[in-house]
Amino acid sequence: MENKSVVRRQRLKLKSRRMVRRVLPFVAALFMATPMAAPVTRSKAAVVGSSLRLPAPAPVVVSKATVFDQKVHDLYRDLQVEQQGLTFEVFEKAMTGYLNLEETDKLSEKKLLTVVDFSLPSTEKRLWVLDLEAKQVKFHTLVAHGRNSGENMATTFSNENESNKSSLGFYVTEGEYVGKHGRSLKLAGVDEGYNTNALMRSVVMHGADYVSDEFIRQNGRLGRSLGCPALPMDQKDAIIEAIGGQTAMFINGPDTRYSSKYLNQDVAVNTLLSDSPMI
Repeated sequence: MENKSVVRRQRLKLKSRRMVRRVLPFVAALFMATPMAAPVTRSKAAVVGSSLRLPAPAPVVVSKATVFDQKVHDLYRDLQVEQQGLTFEVFEKAMTGYLNLEETDKLSEKKLLTVVDFSLPSTEKRLWVLDLEAKQVKFHTLVAHGRNSGENMATTFSNENESNKSSLGFYVTEGEYVGKHGRSLKLAGVDEGYNTNALMRSVVMHGADYVSDEFIRQNGRLGRSLGCPALPMDQKDAIIEAIGGQTAMFINGPDTRYSSKYLNQDVAVNTLLSDSPMI
């Protein structure tokens, strides 16, 4: 007869095997359902910093017109003419015409620009002679308009002979001569329909006693010419000597109909950015 202890051990082994067979499927299922630990990866920040390269920013393209506008503004500021009453609008027109005239070889090497603004009253200094190369105002003074253009304010303009009115637009100075007003300077108008009859009309620059502070105190305005931009007697010789001989002059006025082929900004931009040294 077998030992009872041996029988008992065999029974326990059999029972354990049965238990293992029952539990094993559940352990296997649990193992398969549990995810494996993922490998450690670098952070997104590390990826951006080491392997991702952002594209370089596109270069900023500045147009020629923008450069032109900035250079003209800079010259206007350097000349300090705003404090003297010359508006940027008038100055920009004058500069545009100057550069157009320079492009057509109508001007000498003096780099002078005379601006007359007849939108201002005759009681104000409304003539400027600008040295564009030195960036200085050479003269700033009174100037008369034509008697039929208006009283203190010039309001109407003409290119007609014997109209006794001032003429707007761009001029190129010519030579001197001595006439009934003494030392005078011929002015060649270049704006068709606006001032091209200036030489025929004898519209010249000369001195006059009625262009003075004393005349203004007595009459409330300057005296008036027959259409000439007349100057104070104590400055006319110096101004005529300075601007004579193919320099540019621009006469502005309150006439919205005025137009000029010399206000071509494309030509002005190309001239300024190609070979003009004054800005």
